[in-house]
Amino acid sequence: MPILHSLFRKPKKQNEPVIKVPNQILEQYKTEKISGQLEDTANFILLLLGQSDDFSMRPFHVFGKYPAAMFYYSNLIDQALINTDILKPFMQIPFHLADQNISIDQLKSILFNDAVYHSEGKLDSRLTELIGALLRGETVVVVDGLDEAFLIGTRNVEKRAIDQPATEQVIRGPREGFIEPLGTNLALLRYRLQTPDFRIKTKSIGRITKSKVAICYIEGIVNPELVAEVEHRLSTIDIDGVLDAGYLEQFIEDDHFTPFPQVQNTERPDKAVANLLEGRVVIFVDGSPFALIVPTVFSQFYQTAEDYSERFLLVSAIRLTRLIALIFSLVFPSLYVAVISFNPELIPTEFAVAVAGGRAGVPFPSVVEVLVIEISMEVLREATIRLPQQVGGALSIVGVLVIGQAAVAAGFASPITVVVIALTTIGSFATPAYNAALALRLLRFPLIIFAGIFGLYGVMIGLILIANHLLKLKSFGVPYMSPLVPSDYSGMKDTLIRSPLWWMKKRPTLLYTGNEERMAGDTIDRLMQTPRDVLDPMQIGNERRNASDEISAPNHSDSGSRDSH
Repeated sequence: MPILHSLFRKPKKQNEPVIKVPNQILEQYKTEKISGQLEDTANFILLLLGQSDDFSMRPFHVFGKYPAAMFYYSNLIDQALINTDILKPFMQIPFHLADQNISIDQLKSILFNDAVYHSEGKLDSRLTELIGALLRGETVVVVDGLDEAFLIGTRNVEKRAIDQPATEQVIRGPREGFIEPLGTNLALLRYRLQTPDFRIKTKSIGRITKSKVAICYIEGIVNPELVAEVEHRLSTIDIDGVLDAGYLEQFIEDDHFTPFPQVQNTERPDKAVANLLEGRVVIFVDGSPFALIVPTVFSQFYQTAEDYSERFLLVSAIRLTRLIALIFSLVFPSLYVAVISFNPELIPTEFAVAVAGGRAGVPFPSVVEVLVIEISMEVLREATIRLPQQVGGALSIVGVLVIGQAAVAAGFASPITVVVIALTTIGSFATPAYNAALALRLLRFPLIIFAGIFGLYGVMIGLILIANHLLKLKSFGVPYMSPLVPSDYSGMKDTLIRSPLWWMKKRPTLLYTGNEERMAGDTIDRLMQTPRDVLDPMQIGNERRNASDEISAPNHSDSGSRDSH
């Protein structure tokens, strides 16, 4: 029975479940194959896709003899490629076969092996696969009399240039960042991982969007159980569409009711490669410039890619400063409220007099004052982010200078409160990960309320609850506070401070990698050897004079240049 006539009138078997997902026609006909009749296949394709103005059908004759039709979406393909590598070879018989009479039985083999000038080509007879290929941006060629169609990759979608990520700026390090096309992002990884052990597995998620998802890992380093768990969690996702990597993050995380992120995201290829080398798994979604990294621990959210490009002494000091700013941004407003409201005797007398003088005309208690200013700061920050870049900078300056000064002058807030909130906001900006900083900003509010009710006891209760919650969290089975709890001496080398690279010989123990060694065993021994001072002026002078008194010759006229004769 022709497919066209049975398309919408296929009889339903008794007790057959009703399909409640999009693409119902494709689900009903997923086992149907093309019959070899060009008209039936063209009618099926046009009935499903022909209602769109950007869908094109180009009839022609193969070798001037056999009727055929080419189908494609004009906005998804490279038109020049279609003309030169597909349409022209199909219409003109190959030169070495010009004198032969090509039968229909030989046509498929000759077209595929001798005519088509394209590497991304395959044959398929499933009608649903033809529709899927067209929606992906491929070109489909159907020839009358052949039981298989030609699927040729001609996708060409405009994309932005590779640039430095706006959310992860570095002073020293690569300036490349991921962009939306999945192929480009995978190429950036392959460019840095020139090893046959680098593996990429892809699957489609989303009933309608059919978003392509790539799972990347290094075989031999990653724990196979981790890869299997990632694939299992992704395979259970059944949703209409996946438009960004953040959709997957919300499905695959362990605890869905926590402000703390359990999946790390990045736009930097070097950061993704570094995590792959440690034994983690990186997940990409076609159309999203963010890569997801699993598993992750809390210490990763205040580390940056630049930490491993500079010398360890400088980086350790900067990392400690960053960690202090992180804690400072969480507890400073609540400590201020607790001390002002319940324990003013903890403040030095001179400073207490200054604070009391500043708060003399403020009509609100300290907890209300801090909450109002804190909420106003969050509103101002959100408005700055959402406004156009040209206007956002001006708004931030107006908000900080004008509104803050006006609030103090009007007696709405005390100067010390404005200073406390300003320092807290600056401290939150020092956290490299935006989602982790957002969690700390959210937790400031319950801490302020606890401090306003119970004083310092309330601050301690709030911190204990936060610490207890952090200790319960896991990311793919890895404790969130590793390597602090449970303690791991090897992991401590890259937590609070960053040890020298030659001290970190092994990969993180918490990942249970297949290959723990990341550095040759004798590297440290070779580094500890006394370096040769090959350009020491004392040694060079004595060698030229053939002397052993370690004193250079009086005449240094030839020390900086060679004899030109």
